[in-house]
Amino acid sequence: MSVSLSDFPEVVAAYEGRAYHNREHLNECLAWCELVPLPPDQVTLLQLALIYHDAIYDPQRSDNERASADWALRDGHGQQVERLILATCHDHSADGLAAWMVDIDLSILGSSPERFARYDLDIRREYAWVPAEVYRLRRAEVLRGFLERPAVYATEWFRERLEATARANLQGALERLADGPIPDSG
Repeated sequence: MSVSLSDFPEVVAAYEGRAYHNREHLNECLAWCELVPLPPDQVTLLQLALIYHDAIYDPQRSDNERASADWALRDGHGQQVERLILATCHDHSADGLAAWMVDIDLSILGSSPERFARYDLDIRREYAWVPAEVYRLRRAEVLRGFLERPAVYATEWFRERLEATARANLQGALERLADGPIPDSG
């Protein structure tokens, strides 16, 4: 890795104590970053953005990405890193390097069924404060939103590797939401 996590101790420490948006998620994203077929300078930008992308994460806030991008800016990382972090809001289609950023952030959707199931439980833990029925409705909206896209992933590279598994995982999660109990807390 051309960027070392040891150079960002305060940022990395911010990932501790979370159910999903934690150090494991960060490491998984950085591992994908090492595999993407991009020039080294673009990989470095992705790595920097990924290190900061969930530095601020509170499920009761609506400005986590903005706050994380602001932290990166305060630490001297420019507008390219800021733009990549803000792309993880997932509120519009991304292109160019931002598409790679979003696909890496969403790589968990195409993980093994076992890893996806753990991710799904971890997301519920992060949102344990949300009543079960409200969670069921909102989570189903999010999952359906991914399934209703023409493609879950913006880049052909990720589509070839993860699209089919992501769609199966998302469909399975929707079925579990419809059929099974939703715990009130972790």
